[in-house]
Amino acid sequence: MKTPAILLLIAAAFVGGYGYGRWYAKPAAVAGSATGSPKVLYWQDPMHPWYKSDKPGTAPDCGMKLVPVYAGAETGAPAGAAAKEASQSAVPGGDRKVLYWVDAMNPSHKSDKPGTAPDGMKLVPVYAEAGAKSESNGNQGAVQITPQKQQLIGVEFGTAEYESVTGSIHAAARVTLDETRIAKVQSRLEGWIDQLFVDFTGKQVNKGDALLTIYSPEAVATQMEYLLAIKAQHTMLDNPLHEMMDSTQNLVAAAKKRMELWDISDRQIEQVAATSQPLQNLTLYSPISGFVMERNAFAKQRVTPEMVLYTVADLSRVWVIADVFEFESANVRLNQPATLTVASQPGRTFHGRVSYILPQVDPIARTLKVRIAFDNPGLALKPDMYGEVDLQTGGTRKLVAPLTAVLNSGQQQRVFVDKGNGYFEPRDVKTGAQMDNRVEILSGLKAGERIVISGNFLMDSESRLK
Repeated sequence: MKTPAILLLIAAAFVGGYGYGRWYAKPAAVAGSATGSPKVLYWQDPMHPWYKSDKPGTAPDCGMKLVPVYAGAETGAPAGAAAKEASQSAVPGGDRKVLYWVDAMNPSHKSDKPGTAPDGMKLVPVYAEAGAKSESNGNQGAVQITPQKQQLIGVEFGTAEYESVTGSIHAAARVTLDETRIAKVQSRLEGWIDQLFVDFTGKQVNKGDALLTIYSPEAVATQMEYLLAIKAQHTMLDNPLHEMMDSTQNLVAAAKKRMELWDISDRQIEQVAATSQPLQNLTLYSPISGFVMERNAFAKQRVTPEMVLYTVADLSRVWVIADVFEFESANVRLNQPATLTVASQPGRTFHGRVSYILPQVDPIARTLKVRIAFDNPGLALKPDMYGEVDLQTGGTRKLVAPLTAVLNSGQQQRVFVDKGNGYFEPRDVKTGAQMDNRVEILSGLKAGERIVISGNFLMDSESRLK
């Protein structure tokens, strides 16, 4: 009887142990294994951490595969085997080599180990495969942009082409006097003004018109010497001593020459000789036809040789000084045709040519002054008028591109070349002269290459981020 009772107790213990293990031990083990695998909170773009998704896939902006973010990873808690498992499951082939760690918001900050950037952003890994993929496309700065994103940022295309450039340079201008057509009226004698025939500024005079008369005691004395020399010459006509005759002739010639040097005209000298009377007042005449731009002569005024009595300017031809921007100055040349318009003559165009290019750039306005000569029929152009000049350029074949295609940082110029399949390669170029909305390409591009002319600023930001 004892033996069956012992067997019964052993059977009960076995069934109890098996049941405990079946219903309690297994759930505990399952629970333990569950806690060993970290929970995925969301999926994010490793290059743009602000993009998040509730399921795995590919980022729409840059094509990067989304990586999971596990519970506790945002606080830096997971470590050891769990962290290693998370990092390996973030990308296919968890054994990929990490080249370095980078701040997604500031790619210039790199580190050889994970952590946090100075701006607070968590560093993201850059893998060897990603670098190799960039190099395989010909340039480490090359970017791939989907057609949807191209449409979103407004990407437009153009081409670099050879053109026979026939543009124009537009510049502000000012009308000035032609300095080769200005005359200063001065007296070579000392004396006093007796009469004024031109007594206001702006009066129009013709060449040879009388301006004023001057009384000069010195001039009167010289005329008297001339008359005495002539009288002595007549007296010596019958003298057999030829030496005396030659001497009187020399005196006449010397007195006449002195009057000529004082701007006494031949007509006035002949008048003195014919009347045998000196001229009390000598007349000054206008040397050119034009307008009196300056007057310093007044009645009864004492004059000296250094005084400028009148300034007369011929306005039948004028100069126009145009301010050409420094970057356009290379397209200006002598004898270049130009047109001028002024507000006072609406609808009328004046035609001239470049006569001189000043050798210095204005240090403040950064413009080059170009002088253009214009005929002035009807005296329509007045000194100090403002106008607008168009200089005709062209006649040469150049490789040009749309001006908006070039990103100019001051130190370098860059364009983005379409390589196909959504890939865009940044390329440094050298630019030349600008013509309207185009720019000359000196190097870096070939004719026919397709380039980005709109949306390239955002593309450049993406390239630098890569």
